[in-house]
Amino acid sequence: MKIRSYIIQTLCIGIAVLAIAGCAKDNYQAPQSILSGHVVYNGTAVGVRSNGFTSGGAQLELWQHGYQLFTKIPIYVNQDGSYSAIVFDGNYKLDRLSGSPWVNQPDSIDVHVSGNTNVDVPVTPYFFVSNATYTNTATTVTANITVTKPNATSVLTSANLYIAKTQFVDNKLNDGAASVAGTTITIGTAFNATVNIPASLQSATVIYARVGVLTAGQTEMEFSPVFPITLH
Repeated sequence: MKIRSYIIQTLCIGIAVLAIAGCAKDNYQAPQSILSGHVVYNGTAVGVRSNGFTSGGAQLELWQHGYQLFTKIPIYVNQDGSYSAIVFDGNYKLDRLSGSPWVNQPDSIDVHVSGNTNVDVPVTPYFFVSNATYTNTATTVTANITVTKPNATSVLTSANLYIAKTQFVDNKLNDGAASVAGTTITIGTAFNATVNIPASLQSATVIYARVGVLTAGQTEMEFSPVFPITLH
């Protein structure tokens, strides 16, 4: 009887230890600090393709060394160049990934997160829409565009004007587009692009326009801010 009692007590203690360990594991506090900011060129946000509705788009990566579970934290950049991620306080390395509309920069940025933390991420776009203004008629939208060239070796493929019925507008999400060949564009000199408003949008009160520039050998465009066009 004493042996049986000892075995039962030992088993109960073991189960209790496992239960406590399981509870401790399940009770880790979730991350609560917000790391946020913008991807910027000379202090101005860099516009990109909208994430969340189509695959791909511009990304950053966050890494935290010194922990057993060492894995990247992907951060998707919003179309206005902003980003945010909920993380634990601590020291991180932030990487700017290739495949985005800016020059590859293999060096990491040291980031210290303590509570809500704002960090702007500097990049060098291949090309940059430095100015875009818009005029319209009942059936057309015209953009007056100026493109600069931050990276000396880049080759401009095209500048493209997109319109859409929503504020999410780019080369994947649009209801109309017009393209100007890069070979006809003088860098730093304003030029025009005009797109026809489809009949399905002509009754709308407001539509939205945006300009994107594409670099030879790249798949992602750099974009101007989204601009509302009042039709009625």
